[in-house]
Formats: sequence, structure tokens, C-alpha cells
Amino acid sequence: MRMATRAKKVATNLSLRADLVAEAKALDLNLSEVVDEAIQNAVRKAREAAWLADNSEAIDQYNEFVATHGLFSDGRRRF
Repeated sequence: MRMATRAKKVATNLSLRADLVAEAKALDLNLSEVVDEAIQNAVRKAREAAWLADNSEAIDQYNEFVATHGLFSDGRRRF
């Protein structure tokens, strides 16, 4: 999933490995796009981890309920 192309951009100084930058340039990669995508993925993963941590108790309770009582649709499945 790409960020909206109209998202406001800010100039940022980064320190990156010189060998990777050279290889990326040799491959004609757009470093800004690569870094944007990497940050977007890192933010998504961090949000997912935070959500799972915040909701772990409810998830555990639901899983316990299903293990004990089954699913509502158990008697209706045709597969």
C-alpha cells in the first residue's frame, strides 16, 4: 500500500550506508520513495504490534471462549 502521492513532504537528513546508496543509485532507485515505503512499513508493523498488545487480553478471552464453546456457525458449515 502506497502513501497518497499528495502527502506533504519534508526535507530530512538521513545517514545511510554508502554502499547501499551507491547500489540503489546504480539500479536507478528513487531513494525518497524507497525510504518512504520502508518507513510506512515500519509504522504499519509498529501499529499492528501495539494493537495486538493492547487487545491481547480480549483476543485470549475470545480464543478461550471458542475453544470451550465452539463457533456459532459450527453446525451450519457445509465444508
